Amino acid sequence: MTEKAIRVGIVGAGFAARFHWEGLNRVHGVPVRVIGVTSKTEPAREAFAEQKKIRAFATLADLSQAVDVIDLCTPPASHERLAVEALALGKHVIIEKPFTGYFGAGAADFRGNTFPKKKMLAETMRSCERVLAAAAGSGQKVCYAENWVYAPTIQKEREIVVKSGAQILWMRGEQSHSGSHSPYYGSWEFSGGGSLIGKGCHPLSAALYLKHAEGESRNGVPIRPLTVSARTHEITRLKSYCDEGFLRTAYKDIEDYALVHVTFSDGTIADIFASELVIGGVQNSLEVVCNNHRTRCNLNPINALETYCAAEERFKDVYVVEKIGTKQGWSHPAPDESWQHGYPQQFQDFMESIWHDREPLSGMALARDTTAVLYSSYVSAELNGAETQVAEL
Repeated sequence: MTEKAIRVGIVGAGFAARFHWEGLNRVHGVPVRVIGVTSKTEPAREAFAEQKKIRAFATLADLSQAVDVIDLCTPPASHERLAVEALALGKHVIIEKPFTGYFGAGAADFRGNTFPKKKMLAETMRSCERVLAAAAGSGQKVCYAENWVYAPTIQKEREIVVKSGAQILWMRGEQSHSGSHSPYYGSWEFSGGGSLIGKGCHPLSAALYLKHAEGESRNGVPIRPLTVSARTHEITRLKSYCDEGFLRTAYKDIEDYALVHVTFSDGTIADIFASELVIGGVQNSLEVVCNNHRTRCNLNPINALETYCAAEERFKDVYVVEKIGTKQGWSHPAPDESWQHGYPQQFQDFMESIWHDREPLSGMALARDTTAVLYSSYVSAELNGAETQVAEL
């Protein structure tokens, strides 16, 4: 970088934009300035800009003229189009998860849960190819915003695996809670899928990352996913489902439960679980069983802090932890939830990779493999769990 600071522009003004702004402002040792924001909704971008004391831009092209990095905090259906446009304008790009996917191509009668999954997979991998080609043509960095890679527990386990020469034999990962914050989540045309892609992507990416690291440290070659067997379900749309009001149920055509069994190229395995059917807070964990050790990576909940609240109203102004449901009784407040989930570390790495011209820890290779596994899993689920080859680019 030759500029005095890395200038960042945010696309989107919702939930993701808020925590991206916070993460970027925690970067240290590298000069970073968040310049402005754009969003398709003028009131939202103006309000965000006023709150954060940054500029509001009418279009991506206008924003790009003022920044070095475009940070995409938009629904997944827009990721490819915006990333390719930003890369063509010579900008580095940060892409939130899911990296890309299939969203119906504008068909009025599109329903993701009945659309042929092999076609969906093929189109998704073509989308990956287009972003890869745009990145290669521009020479700019693409940073895949998978915060689990940067979570302190995952990074510590990476260190243990590499320094001990461990072989990872199997992993068991989960992200579950009572339903997404996003108003777009629930329709495949916006989110590209349900629990599998929206939640399973996190423990899956962490598992893929650790196998990459193991292979590179032992043999100089990443260990890649080879096959998947998957099942998905729509539990809250069953006629027999009894709705007590604690789970989100406003889903049009996505699954609310997913389970994936991954086999790697070295024959080892991982099991990834994701659902919208869990009350009592977010469950984020990855257990790693090796030939010389065993680690439980607990992102949420953790028990570093335990507190008892006698009456709900006493904690009305206290943030405890995401989606806890109730603050009354015993709970485990998060001392720094963003830190334990890897958000500030993620943006630290992204800005350092751009400033020092190196690849980020979470980049195109991980984004590609994660996307290939997710949509190959949808193919398997359509075949009632039949073992399916993971798509290659």
